Amino acid sequence: MYNEIKNILIFKTDIATAEARHCAGKILDAHMLIHHWNVDLDDEDCVLRIVSAELTPQDVISTINNCGFFCEELAG
Repeated sequence: MYNEIKNILIFKTDIATAEARHCAGKILDAHMLIHHWNVDLDDEDCVLRIVSAELTPQDVISTINNCGFFCEELAG
């Protein structure tokens, strides 16, 4: 049985409110290479997690920055 390997990419952001999450979510939901994403609004780092087999951390950072938000990869 074939299982697609997916990466979980983790980032610190300034997506700190439900409204900000909704704005970023419009872009993330439309991105064809993102299988799943979430932002932890209760975490002080507003952690963004993205599941994707194809995207690189720089792809995500560029996408989030283009939405007007800060984003940096958290070391695993």
